[in-house]
Amino acid sequence: MTGQERAARVRRMRTTAPAAATPRALRDRAARPYVLNGHSTSAPPLPAGLYLVATPIGNLRDITVRALEVLAAADLIACEDTRVTRKLLEARPKLIARLAAGAAIALVSDAGTPLVSDPGYKLVRDARAAGASVTALPGASAVLAALTLSGLPTDRFLFEGFLPAKEGARRARINELKRIPGTLVLFETGARIAATLADLAAELGPRQAAICRELTKLYEEVRRGELGMLARAAAQAEEPRGEIVIVVAPPDRQAEVGAADLDALLRQALERLSVKEAVAEIAAVTGESRRGVYQRALALAKEREHGR
Repeated sequence: MTGQERAARVRRMRTTAPAAATPRALRDRAARPYVLNGHSTSAPPLPAGLYLVATPIGNLRDITVRALEVLAAADLIACEDTRVTRKLLEARPKLIARLAAGAAIALVSDAGTPLVSDPGYKLVRDARAAGASVTALPGASAVLAALTLSGLPTDRFLFEGFLPAKEGARRARINELKRIPGTLVLFETGARIAATLADLAAELGPRQAAICRELTKLYEEVRRGELGMLARAAAQAEEPRGEIVIVVAPPDRQAEVGAADLDALLRQALERLSVKEAVAEIAAVTGESRRGVYQRALALAKEREHGR
């Protein structure tokens, strides 16, 4: 779906709508008309609050009736988009003020479920802190669509989003993910898909994987195979178009982690995270006891402080 089509579907950041002077009770809200399957109908009035509305990832018929009702009845529609994160961040105080004044606000993503690989969680956090009601309307999700189409284990999975763009950082992150005892779900662009598959194959070995492209659209494509084979095919093919999801099988068995490996993983994590966050991540990745990982993390953190 092109940017123009998405813009036609949802007006982004409609923050210039007239502000509500005073909170309005639900009984004061008028029903608003919208069209469903060619028939005019009315959306019931919405109570004040923030509504997280999932929108189609390609096929417009995947929109739910509930989503249409909320979008029709909302006082304001805000759209999060990773390409224009700054706009949503700047609009956050205005949106919180509108919620406090009794507005019903619908938050949508550029496509799919809001807050998944998008910046809107900060708005939800602030809305809850301000005492506003927050309601989720489930719907289309590229993550779950790809996972279910992949044919790989679905009982435990990790959504990683986009890997780092630079090769060194990307390989380091993949190395951190390799011991996770679950299926990996990643987003990637057509420009980087070949390089990312090559790095995944180099770091993870001959795992099974699926490359899902243009999900729910006319030219939907799912390619399955061993990572090395998929990497070689991508290197020889033209740069693919559209949105891509990579799904990678979990390791056959969780290898034992030596002290040197544990320290290496912790050092990498401590570069990005606090001690508490690093311990939680590495304990989950390695299966080691949280207490043991915490003791090593404290020791490494002290070593790093003394080395400065």
